[in-house]
Amino acid sequence: MINSPAGTRPMTDRAALRDARRVVIKVGSSSLTSDGGALDPDRLAGLVDALAARHRAGAEVVLVSSGAIAAGLVPLGLTRRPRDLPLQQAAAAVGQGLLVEQYASRFAAHEITTGQVLLTVDDVTRRSHYRNAHRTFAKLLELGVLPVVNENDTVATSEIRFGDNDRLAALVAHLVHADALVLLSDVDGLWTDKPGTPGAVPVPQVHSRTDIDKINISATGSAVGTGGMITKVDAAAIATSAGIPVVLTVAANCRRALAGEPVGTIFHPTGKRRPARLLWLAHASSTSGDLWLDAGAVRAVVERKASLLPAGVTRVEGAFSAGDPVNLRGPSGQVVARGLAGFDASELPSLIGRSTRELGAEFGPEYERTVVHRDALVVLG
Repeated sequence: MINSPAGTRPMTDRAALRDARRVVIKVGSSSLTSDGGALDPDRLAGLVDALAARHRAGAEVVLVSSGAIAAGLVPLGLTRRPRDLPLQQAAAAVGQGLLVEQYASRFAAHEITTGQVLLTVDDVTRRSHYRNAHRTFAKLLELGVLPVVNENDTVATSEIRFGDNDRLAALVAHLVHADALVLLSDVDGLWTDKPGTPGAVPVPQVHSRTDIDKINISATGSAVGTGGMITKVDAAAIATSAGIPVVLTVAANCRRALAGEPVGTIFHPTGKRRPARLLWLAHASSTSGDLWLDAGAVRAVVERKASLLPAGVTRVEGAFSAGDPVNLRGPSGQVVARGLAGFDASELPSLIGRSTRELGAEFGPEYERTVVHRDALVVLG
């Protein structure tokens, strides 16, 4: 298990960011490339210098870096990011090696060893993979290695989106028990409207989702990456809901952001740290099925934080096994919660709508259990 270093205290303001002992930094493709789309050595060197300085100061640093596909464009003679998956994967295969080579050599100049960690969606959605990723990071940090993380674009089987790395960075921040997350972009923070729009002003602080609802967030990404402001705000929401403060700023301000200076936008924590399983269920799990609940069961799960019993289930959809993540839907179809199933899907049709006492009497005491236990359940919305 990765424990937060001794002496770490909750981050409550910008100044506290400089005291963070474990920090995750995410950098997007547009912050690492030239106007022509090629990897820019000077930009990458500036980022490495800033992170190396923080590492030398005693902090544990994890870097989540986009840029593999972008780095592969020029070697393959491409002028823009390809749209078809096979060409994206080819560019990633060529570019990932170039990107990691640059990081390894630049950090080596600071006497820092890097370790490449390539993650796919499965690595943060499937519970067994998630545990493996956790152990990998734990050992790398124990050895003083600076992990360089990226989505494994080369073998991804769904559409590759650079913007996914924002969300991935938030999940990694929780996975390693980071004290802070810094999102580096080509925009110097959150604005009330698209920068350049008449009347648009920067937003220095965000305290809750209500602050976000007042803002016209642009979903438009750069020509190199596809992650827009929406992905960054969503990532910030994931991290802050787990008690991790987030700073969003331009890459050139990385060193100042890590020093706690007033740059970009700070998203203050909105919740407390919770078990990794619950954050995983809320933000990273791909579900295997759906359980439909009656109104009484919805009230019990949402308002009383109770376990889901067979009596409250009205319908079962999907093919899942006990332990798989499932959506819990109300009578209208709205997903109200997500949890780990206590039964296989094939077992449930004969159980739904019946009390645990009745089931125990007919099938035996092993059937006097919950469909989803409250400790393996997270309420959404």
